[in-house]
Amino acid sequence: MLPTLARRYLRPYGAAVAVLLVLQLLQTLANLYLPSLNANIIDNGVVKGDIGYIWRTGGWMLAVSLGQMACAIGAAILGARAATAFGRDLRHDLFASVQGFSAREMGKFGAPSLITRTTNDVQQVQMVMLMTFTITVMAPIMLIGGVIMALQQDVTLSGLLLIIVPVLGIVMGLLLWRMVPYFRAMQGRIDVINGVLREQISGLRVVRAFVREQREVARFGEANTALYETSLGAGKLMAVAFPTVMLIMNLSSVAVLWFGARQIDAGEMQIGSLTAFLSYLMYILMAVMMSTMMIMMVPRAAVAADRIGAVLDTRTSVVEPDAPVSLTALNDGDGPRGRLELDDVEFRYPGAAEPVLEHVSLTAEPGTVTAVIGSTGAGKTTLLNLVPRLFDATGGSVRIDGVDVRSFATDDLGSLLGLVPQKAFLFSGTIASNLRYGMPDATEEEMWEALEVAQARDFVEALPEGLEAPVAQGGATFSGGQRQRLAIARAVVRRPRLYLFDDSFSALDYATDARLRAALRPRIGDATVLIVAQRVATIRDADQILVLEHGRVVGRGTHAELLASNATYQEIVTSQMSLEEAA
Repeated sequence: MLPTLARRYLRPYGAAVAVLLVLQLLQTLANLYLPSLNANIIDNGVVKGDIGYIWRTGGWMLAVSLGQMACAIGAAILGARAATAFGRDLRHDLFASVQGFSAREMGKFGAPSLITRTTNDVQQVQMVMLMTFTITVMAPIMLIGGVIMALQQDVTLSGLLLIIVPVLGIVMGLLLWRMVPYFRAMQGRIDVINGVLREQISGLRVVRAFVREQREVARFGEANTALYETSLGAGKLMAVAFPTVMLIMNLSSVAVLWFGARQIDAGEMQIGSLTAFLSYLMYILMAVMMSTMMIMMVPRAAVAADRIGAVLDTRTSVVEPDAPVSLTALNDGDGPRGRLELDDVEFRYPGAAEPVLEHVSLTAEPGTVTAVIGSTGAGKTTLLNLVPRLFDATGGSVRIDGVDVRSFATDDLGSLLGLVPQKAFLFSGTIASNLRYGMPDATEEEMWEALEVAQARDFVEALPEGLEAPVAQGGATFSGGQRQRLAIARAVVRRPRLYLFDDSFSALDYATDARLRAALRPRIGDATVLIVAQRVATIRDADQILVLEHGRVVGRGTHAELLASNATYQEIVTSQMSLEEAA
């Protein structure tokens, strides 16, 4: 997957990469040329006392060094630009892919893992790309060129390379073999830490309410220790690697000096050639070491690339239609619009033995309120989520104004709906930015009107900043009831054809609930309202009520009709109030 990502995301920067490779080539050739010039100064200038030769060759060395520096700077700039652009584009596509996921795919990966893949994993791959630009080109040229130049200095002494290079390669290879399992485990450990941390931060109030801080600290400590031990194992091997390489390099230098001195003493080699040979030996060993370091980084980046590729290659189960129905065609004709139909709907999770919903049918007319009630796990929220296509029905069809929701473009379908989820979520920003989330051009008058319907105007007006009052991520600066009312106002300001309330009144007291529903009915006009609720008082005035049990419809009618004839509904009612109060 790593080569695939490199080809896909570096293609737009092909010209910059080509220039980078040329600069790296020139820089490496300059590196290889300088020791030869230095050897010439020693052998032809210093030994012979030719000051003019020293100045001429020294000037040429200075020019080559300046050229080398310019190439190194240019290569570093281009490499950094290409690598950071690679990371930017990859993060963009990852985020776009996740945005298109249905709830099924989100559940498959999990939020902590997706965060890790978009941040840490991309960083690992980006770092390897940067190292590739700076090392992958330089190392092989330096290795091959160093061997050629060393042979030019002395063929006999070059025989030491047949021992030194394989020894260094074998040692680094063994260390690499031991490191790969640690690198593979580290990414998984980071996922676990992110999962624990996210859960603890999200559930902080529950943790404190049950005085379980120490237990959560222990949980995080276990995950943190697991990552520490894995990282420590890799770190120990790294700690062994560098002293080992330095030992081999120093022993190699001693060996070259020993045998070289004997050849100089015998008159078979000059001092400058020995100096140049030492430089080329260091280049060769550095090339081997850099290549090994690169190879050591690749396994971790390859694991990260596989994890990234798994997200990019996952196709959402909620696909866009090939020929979406136009809203213009849908709007033709007179009369209210927003009729919702569920026709023999079934929903089953992949591999599940039993469906969550089975043989569910309902028709919700414009201008009416349809409620869904049932015990926990009856499938109420799943039913509601089929309308905005958070899931797609695995059987039957869900239609709006006679058109299957799978035939709408996602943006068009969203424009028809006003969804208030079970857990009211507000985005960081201001109250105004949250209310305009579904209708960017909403006026202040429209926002205040929506707040009044949602019974939120009083507490918003009491804030010093009013509509510009800051909102923390998730709406943490407001109570649960205030968040619910702001989420309802966000849906109301959009004026959709179809309102979807997923237990959206649960955090409101009975009086506020009643006032909100009384204010909502005249505002919605001809829109269709679908309410999922646990509280009977919230739905008793609905035009029709569906009673769900184990994913099946076991009752249908008004509050009075179900109270008189449906045992499941009676059981729900009596668990909340007496039959006299319900009547």
